[in-house]
Amino acid sequence: MNSKGNAWSEKMAQSYMKSNPDLYERWSHEYGVIFKAMERLWRRTGNRMYFNYIQRNIDKNINESGKIVRGYQVEEFKVDAINSGKALFALFEITGDIRYKKVILTLADQLRIQPRTKEGVFWHKLVYPYQIFLDGFYMWAPFYAEYAEKFNESTIFDDIANQIIVAATHTRDANTGLHYQAWDEKKEIFWCNKQTGCSHSFWSRTNGWFSMAMIDVLDFFPETHVKRNKIVEIFKNQIEGLIKVQDPGTGLWYQVLDKGDRKENYLETSGSNMFIYSIAKGIRKGYLNKSLLTVLNKAYNGLLTHMVETDDSGMISIKGTCKSASLGDAPHKDSTFEYYVSEPAVADDIKGIGTFILASNEVELLA
Repeated sequence: MNSKGNAWSEKMAQSYMKSNPDLYERWSHEYGVIFKAMERLWRRTGNRMYFNYIQRNIDKNINESGKIVRGYQVEEFKVDAINSGKALFALFEITGDIRYKKVILTLADQLRIQPRTKEGVFWHKLVYPYQIFLDGFYMWAPFYAEYAEKFNESTIFDDIANQIIVAATHTRDANTGLHYQAWDEKKEIFWCNKQTGCSHSFWSRTNGWFSMAMIDVLDFFPETHVKRNKIVEIFKNQIEGLIKVQDPGTGLWYQVLDKGDRKENYLETSGSNMFIYSIAKGIRKGYLNKSLLTVLNKAYNGLLTHMVETDDSGMISIKGTCKSASLGDAPHKDSTFEYYVSEPAVADDIKGIGTFILASNEVELLA
């Protein structure tokens, strides 16, 4: 796996592939982050080993009839299950293997019948009825937008735009510009504010998932779509809010974004990666002003300085990623500051690694 390049994206990717050659024991949204990162590297560098890594692992989880063999059940209606499907477009494009197309169609069919709120936004999963989670938008929206483009189903763009706009309207805090993780249409679930229906705190990673979802969706949205500019506006407003809470010392972002002054809080890697990715891509695509390069460079240098380590053998490690912060599984997962900061930050979590590769690749593309 030697490469002539010294880019951080490739160094991290090659370290991860060496330590984790197999990613197929389940159909996982976390693996989908790695697969998308490897796809971006393959497209930028032309190095086939990244494509081969995706293909070999995806192939282990799809049978000859084009069905996912482990870890996927449509009747659970988990939007997270869509994320690994993003890799299938490239596999089908290059190989023409019909199995990949069949899985793409299976996942698109799930979204056609996915349960929704009254305003038409997908439930996060069947066991979370009437609940919108912003995390889920990264899992399904870019997939559905690429599907709409490649399979010429233009009405899907209307659906995606409406869902982003409705979700943003419910979850955005007007004072900070930041977004809450989730919203309950019934305003009844234990983790929500009973007046607004929103969860209680601004979790870093959920803001990251949402910003990446919007910037990636725009890759496929028609330039002439009537609501395209509204998505850009929501994205830019969120970035403005994030810049205000960037840690002035390290350039990174905290687990609970607006509470950096509280000692229990900690700088969190995956969210910081996602904001770096979103800002770098936003500048590269022309959605954000180039003056934000200062913000971007401070953040990326802070990431490399404070969170990334290289051992004597050249293997790359990244620390500081919140392992998990779901809501609704247990009473203590109540969306409060105390809950979010009680979730441990760990080293070499797959979400931290995948988003680091994505962020580094965008920084390298911009450079």
